Amino acid sequence: MSVSWIALNAVNGLGAVTFSKLLEYYGSPDAVFATPAKQLVNDGLVSPTIADQIHDPSLFEKAQKQAETAELMGVETIILTDQRYPSFLKEIFAPPPVLFVLGNIDAFTYHSVAVVGSRSPTVYGKQSTAKITRELVHHRFTIISGLARGIDTVAHETTLNEGGTTIAVLGCGIDTIYPSSNRQLAEKICKNGLLVSEFPFKTPPETFNFPRRNRIISGCSSAVIVVEAGEKSGSLITARYALQQGREVCAVPGPINSPLSHGTFRLLHDGATPVRSGHELAKSLTLVTIQELQKPVPPRQELDSSIFTDEERQVYDALSDIPTGIEYIAEKQNRQVTDLFVILLNLELRGLVQQCSGQQFIRMA
Repeated sequence: MSVSWIALNAVNGLGAVTFSKLLEYYGSPDAVFATPAKQLVNDGLVSPTIADQIHDPSLFEKAQKQAETAELMGVETIILTDQRYPSFLKEIFAPPPVLFVLGNIDAFTYHSVAVVGSRSPTVYGKQSTAKITRELVHHRFTIISGLARGIDTVAHETTLNEGGTTIAVLGCGIDTIYPSSNRQLAEKICKNGLLVSEFPFKTPPETFNFPRRNRIISGCSSAVIVVEAGEKSGSLITARYALQQGREVCAVPGPINSPLSHGTFRLLHDGATPVRSGHELAKSLTLVTIQELQKPVPPRQELDSSIFTDEERQVYDALSDIPTGIEYIAEKQNRQVTDLFVILLNLELRGLVQQCSGQQFIRMA
């Protein structure tokens, strides 16, 4: 079964959103491949170019080789419908359809905190990362990061030194460790933790892969801690995804005259939780258990549509019990953030929604 998932996932230009739409419409990747290219286009879900790729015979040949490589390396292929797929990640918008994982897959079942930051940290940044990570490990949190130089490396190494579990999410194929200087670290992680990638084998570490990688880091976590980040740091992308996904966003305050404090200061200014201790954070986090995530959600009582305008109904329906960022709603509904503020304020005044930290909103009825 996983070969057809690997094949469909490898179609160039077919993102997780379209993959999910195809899955919902046709039922399975096998059913997609069984549908004529013309019909795929007529159904309005893919372009002619993508439809032609789907019916390219070499696609399955390459997918079969991927599956064989995975077996040789001891890599497991986890598809979206697999019970072992991480429950937290499944809750995000457009979760990756396929994950390649190497190591202890049980690491997905533990509560996790992401620790990310600069690739060129100061001594202060390294010491802060080690202290906070060490304390979180003592509270039995799994530490997630991106195997990059700097803060990521310190977080992974500290976790291993403390006998904890760590997950490294890659922006390349799982057989292509990047940076190469962290190859030994990756091998150590596999013994107790986990390497994770959504990219096929031999995928190089292209720049545009890393934002996709970052959404997995935040999606698997209960909270994201940013330690030292410049104005345009990739860690801020992880924080932005965390906000959209309803995760706690935290930042370590830094010296005001340091360029690596610009990004963290902005996060704190926008409502991120300041962190100086892993012990404090562990006590403050409101955790949802994996079992609770897997419980069926009781049906919400349907509200009388007459109490909404059309715009209010659309915005209300975009919300749930999980905090959702206003920028995410704006992007999904192609609206201006300023227009959304007016709509959400009206709903909030009537007790239908509630604003949380960081311009996030939840349903109240």
